[in-house]
Amino acid sequence: MTDPLVPYLRRRGAAVLDGGLATELESRGLALDDPLWSARALIDAPAIVAAVHRDYLEAGADVITTATYQATIAGLIARGVAAGEARRVLVSGVVLACRERDAFWECSRQNGVRARPLVAASIGSYGAFLADGSEYRGDYGLDGDALAAWHRPRLRIVEEGAADLLAFETIPSLVEAAAIVRLLAETDGPPAWISFQARNAEALADGTPLEAAAGLAERCPRVVAVGVNCVAPALVGPLLARCASSTGKPLVAYPNRGDRWDAASRRWILSGVHPAFGELARAWRAAGARLIGGCCRTTPADIRAIASALD
Repeated sequence: MTDPLVPYLRRRGAAVLDGGLATELESRGLALDDPLWSARALIDAPAIVAAVHRDYLEAGADVITTATYQATIAGLIARGVAAGEARRVLVSGVVLACRERDAFWECSRQNGVRARPLVAASIGSYGAFLADGSEYRGDYGLDGDALAAWHRPRLRIVEEGAADLLAFETIPSLVEAAAIVRLLAETDGPPAWISFQARNAEALADGTPLEAAAGLAERCPRVVAVGVNCVAPALVGPLLARCASSTGKPLVAYPNRGDRWDAASRRWILSGVHPAFGELARAWRAAGARLIGGCCRTTPADIRAIASALD
């Protein structure tokens, strides 16, 4: 398996990820109060998804993630999409991102400064499918076999696509992490990163010490990076240190802006903090982060600041 991240790590010690997708779509007028969340835009407004991808590429992102975080066959069928069409919608998220990346690269590669950007297929946790905020708790009540059976169909579809990487995002529990590692070991396919959701500076959302989850990822050959996403920026440093104690793999960090998601009211509770992402990105790189970007409520401007600071 070839690690596509190597050119970026050699160039500046880290690859720049993109930022928030769903919240950026909402800022452009899309109503995503739907169990499909950003995946709804793949049905209703793919052109706006494409525009967000392009804006992140132009801001300096080396990796863009697809709008498939909450796209599952079961979830799409539950919203009235036929089974065959559900598969098409899932695949379309990867196709769209690859198309925008290719068009961007065709226009920009002559400058010789950047390497060809990558596409990561986003795979959300089981809690994202539930759409009840449980990806921030991990209290599913399902065992590893059930979680593996649920993840397997989507994973196998995505593995057949043209994505350079798989991004397992906002994973809140050790049992779900173990199910993902098990599925990755079943077949060959694109390399993956796993990023966890944490309740504090020490533990996953389900209370498991982060070191235990990072240790699982360490033992999986297809996992090329491990870390955290959608946590407050202030938690990233100590969480990276805990990851580094259990894995020698590159670390990944893409926090939100420090706001809190209220699942009951389905809205973000704003913190009023305005993180200096450029300065933070340099500190995270020094702490071992090799994939650095943003999650919910971060913007192309934040990614531009990260890319500029890392350059």
